[in-house]
Amino acid sequence: MFSFSSLLTLVIALPALVAGELSGKVGPTTSHATKAAKKTCDITKYGAVADGKTDISAALNSAFTACKTGGVVVIPTGNYAMSKWVKLAGGNNWALQLDGLITRTGTDGGNMIMIEHSNDFELFSSTGKGAIQGNGYQFHIQGSISGPRLLRVWDVTNFSVHDITLVDSPSFHFSVDTCTNGEVYNMAIRGGNQGGLDGIDVWSNNIWIHDVMVTNKDECVTVKSPAKNILVENVYCNWSGGCGMGSFGTGTAVSDITYRNIYTWSSNQMFMLKSNGGDGSISNVTLENFIGHGNAYSLTLDQAWTSMKTIAGNGVQLSNFHISNWTGTEVKGTARGPIKVACAAKAPCHDVNISDFAMWTEQGGSQFYSCENAYGSGFCLKSGTNYAAYPATTQWVSKAPAGYAAPTMAADLKTAFGTTLSIAVPTMPASFFPGVLPITKLAGSK
Repeated sequence: MFSFSSLLTLVIALPALVAGELSGKVGPTTSHATKAAKKTCDITKYGAVADGKTDISAALNSAFTACKTGGVVVIPTGNYAMSKWVKLAGGNNWALQLDGLITRTGTDGGNMIMIEHSNDFELFSSTGKGAIQGNGYQFHIQGSISGPRLLRVWDVTNFSVHDITLVDSPSFHFSVDTCTNGEVYNMAIRGGNQGGLDGIDVWSNNIWIHDVMVTNKDECVTVKSPAKNILVENVYCNWSGGCGMGSFGTGTAVSDITYRNIYTWSSNQMFMLKSNGGDGSISNVTLENFIGHGNAYSLTLDQAWTSMKTIAGNGVQLSNFHISNWTGTEVKGTARGPIKVACAAKAPCHDVNISDFAMWTEQGGSQFYSCENAYGSGFCLKSGTNYAAYPATTQWVSKAPAGYAAPTMAADLKTAFGTTLSIAVPTMPASFFPGVLPITKLAGSK
């Protein structure tokens, strides 16, 4: 039987395995030190003032123009305001060093900072204290999520985003859109307790996301379509919607996805795949080393997700899912059991394998596992290769599985952040998964 001690033995060795999870190298091809040696463009030399009220967009655009073909744009320590958004496009061999705090003061939609059509790019904080404060509560208190996203990278190749914090976005926090060979790590994202405030959304190729903490009430780190060769590990969903994939519809094309070392506290789910109709395929997915406590759902693959409108099609074909080493507890196993695999009747799932799965209920003394139109091995999954549709089957248990106990994290939040008050910039946690240090040292740490 799997145990937490064996999990630690496994994850300590993980960095050496990364190359096998991705299709090639990720990250910028030139270090920011090399870029800085070529040219440095400090926004305060282009008119920016760290007074917390003067818009820095013109200065940032000017600094980018001066350094976009090789160099580092620097936003130094200090408090800055942004009332107009910036689109930094067409850069090559450049970096953006965010050491100050940028606070949103404008009200437009769109993206506060958008990096597009760029190669060999890095967004980072040298101190680990760089942040963007969206003050999204000013929208949310009015029931609106129509304000801007904080950060979006689009059509960017050979890049990294790391050691920065994104706080209280009016809308999504960070989107990785149609990018290649990217690394996102050492980040804290803290949002309000409301849907539509996604942490990190990714639809790209060959992306490594690791050592990230997300607080919100929607997606923690989620993969959308199209996506291939995505590795997500060492993620701390700290009072969040939880990790997942979807929502999926027509023309879904997702393959070679790994989620590993995911710790989820007081969230909607540990992992949820969502679709309702549509077509296309999702294949070669690994979900391993998950720890959860206080979550409504645990593992949910739901292809009749009622929160989305039914889309024409026979359903997205799921195949070759490997799910292993899950421990911890769910809130109430009699209401929402720890395993739900509900696949499309006209496209039954196959080769879904669940092993070393030890979850138990926090309320009551029983729980259930539910499977529908799903083939593979483990729990309520059906064996065989005819892949015919079948109605939901439920397997009840009234005894806790051996080895379900799992540790908690010191930074687990006691309550959610609401939608009516400003959210403070959080402290970066020392670890994003129990017993595992960040793969890359946190900026500014001793």
